[in-house]
Amino acid sequence: MTPITLTPQETPTTPTKPATKPHVVAAVAEVTQKIKQDLRMGREHQQGRINWITSIAMGAFHVGAILAFLPIFWSFKNVGAFFVMYFFAINIGIGVAYHRLLTHRGYKVPKWIEYFVTACGCLALEGGPIFWVATHRVHHQYSDHEGDPHTPHDGTWWAHAGWILSGRALHSETALLGRYAPDLTRDRVHVWLSKYHYLPLVFTGLVQVALGASLAAPGHRVIGAVGMLLWGTFLRVTVGLHATWLVNSATHLWGKRRFETKDDSRNTWWVALLTGGEGWHNNHHAHPVSARHGLAWYEFDINYYFIWLLSKVGLAEKIQIAQYDKADPKPAGV
Repeated sequence: MTPITLTPQETPTTPTKPATKPHVVAAVAEVTQKIKQDLRMGREHQQGRINWITSIAMGAFHVGAILAFLPIFWSFKNVGAFFVMYFFAINIGIGVAYHRLLTHRGYKVPKWIEYFVTACGCLALEGGPIFWVATHRVHHQYSDHEGDPHTPHDGTWWAHAGWILSGRALHSETALLGRYAPDLTRDRVHVWLSKYHYLPLVFTGLVQVALGASLAAPGHRVIGAVGMLLWGTFLRVTVGLHATWLVNSATHLWGKRRFETKDDSRNTWWVALLTGGEGWHNNHHAHPVSARHGLAWYEFDINYYFIWLLSKVGLAEKIQIAQYDKADPKPAGV
C-alpha cells in the first residue's frame, strides 16, 4: 500500500482564535476586579473630590425650594401637590418600596405592585433602585465601621449629605453594585428603572406644570404652572432628601436605644415623623427584615400601616414582624 504524504499546504492545522485586543482584556479585567472587590464606601474609600454633576443638581433643587416660598407662588393647591407627591415619593417610594421591600424583602407583593412603588421611589431623586438598595445593604454590613457609606464617625456633615456630594458616583456601575443587589440586576424592569430613574420625576413634573396652569385663573397660567412645579417637585424633593439623610445622620447620633446593636443606631421620634416611621432606626438595625419598624404602640409607623392595608386587600403577604422579649430586648440572632 502506497503511503499518502501531505504537502505543507495540505498539512491540517488547528484553527487559531484571533488575538484579543489589549483594551478588551483590560476592560474585562477591570469589571472582574470590581465584581470581586468589597464595595467599601466610607469616606476613606472615596476619591476625595466633589461630584460636580450631583452637586449642581442638588444646588438647583435647593434654589427652587427657596423660590417656592415667594408669596406669588403660594396657594393651597400647591401645598396639596407637595404633600401628595411627598407621600408617594418618601413614604411609598423610599420607605415602603426601596427600603422595606427591595432592600430587606420584609414582605411580598405582586410584581406590578413592586414595579409601581419602585417607580415612586425614583421620584425622590435618590437614585435608581439598584444603587439605593446596594448602598443600603453595604451600610448594614459595615454600619458605623470602616466601609459604611455614611457613618457619623466620618463627620456629621459627611453622614448627612457629604457622602453624596463628595463621594464616588456609582449610579451606572451595575456590575459593582450587582454584588449587593443581584436580585435586582437579574430583573430587566429594575435595571431599566435604575438606568432611567429620572424619568418618573420628569413625567410628574410635566403633569404638575399642566395641572398648575389649568387650575390657575386666566392671566395667571404661567405663575400657576411654575408654582405647582416648585412646590410639587423642587421643594418636595429637597425636603424629602433631607428627611432621608437625617436617617443616615441624626438617627446614629441622637435618640434612645431599645436594643444593644453593634452600631450606634437610635430611635429618633422626630425623624420618624418626617419619614413615616424610618426614624425608629435602632429597632430596624436590631431586626432589619421586619417590615414593621415602630414596635411599641406609641411608635407611629405610617409606612408599615400602608403595607398592612395592602395585606388586608390581598396585595401583600409574608409580612415579617420582629419578635423579641420586651423584658429583655435583643437584636435578631442574639
